[in-house]
Amino acid sequence: MTDYNDVYAAAIEADEEPPGTTVKKAIAVLPPALRTRFTPPAPATPPPLVELELRTGAALPIESAPVEMMNHATETSMVRRPEGERTREFRERFYPQVTTAQWDDWRWQAQNRVRSLEQFERMVELAPFEREALQQGGTMLPVGVTPYYMSLLDPTDPYQPLRKTVLPSTAEFVRTPGEADDPLGEDGHSPVPGLVHRYPDRVLLLALDFCSTYCRYCTRSRVVGHGEIAPSDARLEKIFQYLQNSPQVRDVLISGGDPLALKDEKLAYILRRLREIPHIEFVRIGTKMPAVLPQRITPELVNAIRPYHPIWMSLHFLHPDECTPESKQACERLADAGIPLGSQTVLLKGVNDNVETMKQLTHKLLMNRVRPYYLYQCDPISGSAHFRTSVAKGLEIIAGLRGHTTGYAVPTYVIDAPGGGGKIPLQPDAVVGREDGHLVLRNFEGKLFRYPDPDVQ
Repeated sequence: MTDYNDVYAAAIEADEEPPGTTVKKAIAVLPPALRTRFTPPAPATPPPLVELELRTGAALPIESAPVEMMNHATETSMVRRPEGERTREFRERFYPQVTTAQWDDWRWQAQNRVRSLEQFERMVELAPFEREALQQGGTMLPVGVTPYYMSLLDPTDPYQPLRKTVLPSTAEFVRTPGEADDPLGEDGHSPVPGLVHRYPDRVLLLALDFCSTYCRYCTRSRVVGHGEIAPSDARLEKIFQYLQNSPQVRDVLISGGDPLALKDEKLAYILRRLREIPHIEFVRIGTKMPAVLPQRITPELVNAIRPYHPIWMSLHFLHPDECTPESKQACERLADAGIPLGSQTVLLKGVNDNVETMKQLTHKLLMNRVRPYYLYQCDPISGSAHFRTSVAKGLEIIAGLRGHTTGYAVPTYVIDAPGGGGKIPLQPDAVVGREDGHLVLRNFEGKLFRYPDPDVQ
């Protein structure tokens, strides 16, 4: 039987040149005044170590530095990818023979995902419920974690928030009342394969079903990782034809799977075709790559996206431990390319279901130039009961943020209504009632205030 994860990994390898930039490519993008300065001597002469100043104030040889274009054409900075201490120690222990160039290659990361029981056993002390789930298999969702994201997991604590979200558990085999394989009714709102048209003016375009790391609470567990949604031209063409014949559609969200798992050229092709449809005004990309595979956010990627502005991006961050130096650089690259960033966080039991954790997350996101946008109540996907909190817990968290931190740090708490009802925002009770032509309101401190609001017939 075909392993579609390997198919995608092979496609990634075959379809795109390795990331990073050689010295020759680096020189090609420099302004003319600087190009001669950094032109290397003839091959017979060893190249000099030309030192460039880093953002941190350190110096780096040009031979080992990737090129990052700042302000698109006016300033060039040679910057080594940052690395967290935890990731560095993990690399030294489990990947001592892997070069920095390989580790920073997003294709290498995708091809070397941790997927088998034997691999996990080597890197973490598996709890019985994790081991049994890996041995038994059979859940809707495959298992796969990038080496980078593995470096963030606690090797001894199975209840560590990040580890809970990517290592399977026997709790996934328990199905409770109200759960469904397709709780949002996406299949019933799909006029052509890979397109969901639930709102009048908005559609969801599923570019592919591959993710570099699979989240155990995934809403699309029924299709993700199974090879059912391939990024073929024939399938995409049917989507473009439908959109061309649907003038009411002005907003397209590209998701999957993770659309940034596509090669740069394929993603640019999709963006170009969408931009050729006159009535489509707003294009968004949904991705978790900055959190699970920040190496994917290369200068080449942002340059491939840039011509199709306005492009917005919805990032999936769950916990402050995901906000590493690597993810910070990824977010900065996207923001520097003029892409507004918003985070969509799922509320998960034992992961981020307290005010302090959520406040730390939203503060770190803002410092990374990402606006906390949505806080989702976990969808009732089959086998997700161990992840779902009460709605009261979500309201408690919003109440603990509102008025106690900057408003930009407070996401909108929503339930994506089962059966295709769409997103319904929820807020703590602020309107207490009406009295003598006034609204009685409760503020973040619990105090009551009267606002003049007479009934006008």
